[in-house]
Amino acid sequence: MNIINALQIPTTKLDWFIRSVEVAAYIPGRVRLRSRQLVDNPALEIEVQAQLGAFPELTQVETSTATGSILIHYEPEVLRRNAELRKVEEYIMTHVQRR
Repeated sequence: MNIINALQIPTTKLDWFIRSVEVAAYIPGRVRLRSRQLVDNPALEIEVQAQLGAFPELTQVETSTATGSILIHYEPEVLRRNAELRKVEEYIMTHVQRR
């Protein structure tokens, strides 16, 4: 067993990002994240849009600097073909605040 995986230590930039936000809601194909750092921070909003927009598996990314919300839409079957994103979705499923 890999100790990094067992301890759920972030190993990529995407891992670090996903662990820095609250998983507010999840259903397959749609996830809402919350970030206090995003509130009133248009520079971070641009960076989040650029970073997440680089994944062709994500069909839409909506952000709000008023609420700190990040809403991500995707096709589950397509996303799960990307091993890194599949791992992120599995993390989200186990850390969601409400379903």
